[in-house]
Amino acid sequence: MKFAWVTLNVSDMKKSLDFYEGVVGLKTNRRMGPEKGREIVFLGFDDSSTQVELICSQNVKPEHGQDLSLGFEVKSLAEKTEFLEKAGYKVDGPYQPAPHIKFSYVKDPDGVKIQFFENF
Repeated sequence: MKFAWVTLNVSDMKKSLDFYEGVVGLKTNRRMGPEKGREIVFLGFDDSSTQVELICSQNVKPEHGQDLSLGFEVKSLAEKTEFLEKAGYKVDGPYQPAPHIKFSYVKDPDGVKIQFFENF
């Protein structure tokens, strides 16, 4: 068995794609519009990795719980933090709960917490 994807309903597909492609670094693997007023995009680091599925439906307001977060490993948390701050994102952190890991959070366009972490 393989964990395949996580689904996020989004309010604006363009803003979400700008974030997940431009900030997180994911690439669009599949894009479809199964019905009028609904668009679905699957993103990942490649087409065999676990995917993030974005669904934008007309007249649907996304609701995400406060405890939801998605984590992405980075080579350098300091470099990622500098990039995020220059891009205008409010960075929460860094936190270092153990000697070998640091992480920070930003929020995506719909308020989902995105965690960037560095193992060392």
